Amino acid sequence: MVKYILRRLLQAVPTFFGITLLAYVLMTAAPGGPLGVLYFSNPKMSNSQKEKLALQLGVHDPVYVQYLRWLIGDDWVRWDSDGDGVADRAVLSELDADGDGVPEPPGERRGVLRGDFGTSFFSKRPVLDVISERIMPTLELSIASLTVGILIGVPLGILAAVRKGSIFDNITRILAVVFDAIPGFWLALMLLIIFAVTFHVVPLGGRCKTTLDDSCPPIYQRLEYMILPIFVLATGPIAGYSRFTRASMLDVIGQDYIRTARAKGLGERMVWFKHGARNALMPIATFLGPSLTGLLGGAVITETIFSYPGLGRALTSAATQRDYPVVMAATIYAAVATILGYLISDILYALIDPRVRFD
Repeated sequence: MVKYILRRLLQAVPTFFGITLLAYVLMTAAPGGPLGVLYFSNPKMSNSQKEKLALQLGVHDPVYVQYLRWLIGDDWVRWDSDGDGVADRAVLSELDADGDGVPEPPGERRGVLRGDFGTSFFSKRPVLDVISERIMPTLELSIASLTVGILIGVPLGILAAVRKGSIFDNITRILAVVFDAIPGFWLALMLLIIFAVTFHVVPLGGRCKTTLDDSCPPIYQRLEYMILPIFVLATGPIAGYSRFTRASMLDVIGQDYIRTARAKGLGERMVWFKHGARNALMPIATFLGPSLTGLLGGAVITETIFSYPGLGRALTSAATQRDYPVVMAATIYAAVATILGYLISDILYALIDPRVRFD
């Protein structure tokens, strides 16, 4: 298992770099590019200021040079190879970048591989600070909604399969289709109107009551703020897991070993949950990887509607304002989450079914 995990991590390396390269190329190909956004934010900028800004950003360098600078930084571009106190080597760009006859000092960028995603165009703060302070609210909703989806959807699918054709089976299938078809934004708005505006059961939005230091109490003290967002995000997983579990369970309960277990006199619950459900969960593990990234996409809409200060809401604002450093950081985050999600799915195969071996 350890060798398999290490092999999969090594295989994920070219995938990760491929995603970063594609994301960077798409960013540079966007109309106007990052430089156009900065020009638009300061229309009074003179031509000399624009040229100085372009040199600072290195937009005149080849695309591959810009990509390497973004990826691994430029704080190591120049160094003193012979120890004479004079920097005499350059790797990514010319020493004299602005043509004034004075060699330029090394840059300050450490690159995304070392956690430096640059500075936000609009908040003027390090992107890593923006992401780190917004990622915890998103993880709260994502982990909670995924847990609710699994704990409710899987048992519903198992019970619907063993009671095939019953009223319970028909109701769960209809509700699964309905909740799968309802747009998340419409459901969120309807729930806000009913429970927040009409009956005042839950707050209208936010993560907690506003305090002077902008801190929030523990989760158990602010559950009323999380009920509706979690419900909206969990409806998709509940519907998906219940349908796939039902289909997989129906295939399993017709196998010979299930009939053998019943012939030995085992109880129905023992047959369903110990012998049937464990094998029926194998296909379900496949959907866990995409679910992690799917919840991030759903959080973009849900957090915006419920005014929840998470990464999804920050990404919406960044995309609207064309804040490229924040958007690129969120892209890297989604890529890493997807890779780790599929790795978790593969590990679950061996945990669910001991017969699976990764040799």
